[in-house]
Amino acid sequence: MPVSAALTAASRSQLLAALREADIDRYLALLLMPDSVRDDLLALMLFNAEIAAIRDRVRDPLPGEVRLQWWRDVLAGDRGEEAQAHPVASLLLEVIELRAMPVAPLIAMCDARIFDLYDDPMPDRTSYEGYAGETASSLLQMSAFLIDPAASSVTATASGHAGVAQAVAGHLMLLPISRSRGQVFIPGDLLSATGLDRDSFLAGDSKERATNAVRAFAGFGREHLAKARLASAEISSSVMPAYLPVALVESVLDLARKKGADCLTTSIRLPQWRRQMQLWRAARRGRI
Repeated sequence: MPVSAALTAASRSQLLAALREADIDRYLALLLMPDSVRDDLLALMLFNAEIAAIRDRVRDPLPGEVRLQWWRDVLAGDRGEEAQAHPVASLLLEVIELRAMPVAPLIAMCDARIFDLYDDPMPDRTSYEGYAGETASSLLQMSAFLIDPAASSVTATASGHAGVAQAVAGHLMLLPISRSRGQVFIPGDLLSATGLDRDSFLAGDSKERATNAVRAFAGFGREHLAKARLASAEISSSVMPAYLPVALVESVLDLARKKGADCLTTSIRLPQWRRQMQLWRAARRGRI
């Protein structure tokens, strides 16, 4: 039985609305992905949205760690009443079972999200690549698996670089929020190269240095985007829909370079109609 058969029209509508509220860019991309696997992808994207939003829902790290542990337990096979009653968990478990989807990357996503619960600075670019690899990159790779399991066996490199670029764009858009919390996702070695550290970046005392840091971070994302595009030339067109969300990255990086230090106080998200147009064009082109 396909996973889509497990959802009623009403429950599907509710879950789509939940994704639209939590992550509108992936929701818009999902609407352009193959209908035959859309429910499977919906479950995966909602899981990602759930664990990514835990920091927003807790006041202290400990309850956040408890919630991440709950997800680990569910993924490891604890299918108690709470898991069966949870609309996202129950659908995700069906996808895992019916599609033989690997669980280890999903558990690793939970582990990586522990970093979000604390205000420790990102040490360096290598650490950031590891974090992005287990979050955004893993989500892209699992999406490719659900769309075409056979073709996804050679998409790891594209997913890896695309996920880092996508994570950079996301953190640039969220700079006002993360800065207000005392979080710094810009790698420490990039900050150091521009004469800053965590405290001076958060204080925003030097607009010039903050601008240089933002531009260096955007440049880091652009390097990975270029590598992702190069790697994507070697993969099957059948899995390209998995990478539709990456089509929004370049414009964010361009805006960040233009706005510089202003990104610390003002969101650089493009209007929804422009994001929809970018996704539609990417779907037509069939490439990142």
